[in-house]
Amino acid sequence: MDIRRMKKYIKKNLSKKRYEHSLGVEHAALKLADKHNCDLVKVQVAALLHDCAKNFTNEELLKYMSQVSIEEKDIYYKQPQLLHGFVGSIIAQVNFGIKDDDIINGIRYHTTGRENMSLLEKIIYISDYIEPNRVFKGVNELREIVEMDLDLGVLEGLNRTIKHTIDKNELIHTLSVNARNYILANIK
Repeated sequence: MDIRRMKKYIKKNLSKKRYEHSLGVEHAALKLADKHNCDLVKVQVAALLHDCAKNFTNEELLKYMSQVSIEEKDIYYKQPQLLHGFVGSIIAQVNFGIKDDDIINGIRYHTTGRENMSLLEKIIYISDYIEPNRVFKGVNELREIVEMDLDLGVLEGLNRTIKHTIDKNELIHTLSVNARNYILANIK
């Protein structure tokens, strides 16, 4: 896996702010991966490529709808930007030859989460939320929760995302609801 080529790709295809965000996610994810004994190379790849389709237009994202399951189509037509993780996972496979399901799923579900996430998926999901460039009310509190307990941190991230989505009067992806419920039901 050519990390240098991935960084070159995202630098070229993302805005400066989004590129810096991706490097921040890489930093946060590698720190969590080290702490939780998760494969550092896989985590680095997923972190760098998680937003590789973020700057696509809605029209560009919607071109991938034929590959989306029927039950997910309605929400993506109404909120196409939710597709960027799905499309990013395709770019990772096609442009970079990524075949590892854990990396692909880490990219695909980094925005919504999903039921029964792997360790890598949890790390990418929450690193996207707490990377060092993120500045919002409560981010330091969330970072502290993640430092103490990854599952509690992911649960809190899902709770905040769902509340924020409700406040914006937008559709909540069922993957997020299922992810939250699964973690809540299985938390130790």
